[in-house]
Amino acid sequence: MPSPTTIVETLGGSAARTGPPPSVESLRAQIREGLPYSALEAVMGTYALGRDELSEALHLPPRTLSRRKKEKVLQPDESDRLYRLARIAAQATEVLGSPERASAWLRRPSRALAGEEPLALLDTDLGAREVEAVLGRLEHGVFS
Repeated sequence: MPSPTTIVETLGGSAARTGPPPSVESLRAQIREGLPYSALEAVMGTYALGRDELSEALHLPPRTLSRRKKEKVLQPDESDRLYRLARIAAQATEVLGSPERASAWLRRPSRALAGEEPLALLDTDLGAREVEAVLGRLEHGVFS
């Protein structure tokens, strides 16, 4: 699992948090308060995600995304889903070596995931755990 610092960098670095240096506790508090909309934009930019892809992965209708952009902050449940996406994207980057490779892998159907694209499974915790397991196997050189 990526470190809190790596996940915060995925979420846009210091713009995505307030307070002390990244820790599990500070991340949890920030998620409970609501991550800034800029964190969502950072993930979109780093992983070249379109609004439709992000909308599906986070279960956020496009109109809600527009509202959150105006409000400049996500709700706690939306922040939790964005954190999940950022955590897996950061793990994919660590395993595959670059955000570009991670982005491509997240969109490529995987036999290890019953032919599903990893990105399509991130809308649930169960799906995210499946994707993390595949990344763990890849990291340790197990064919997946």
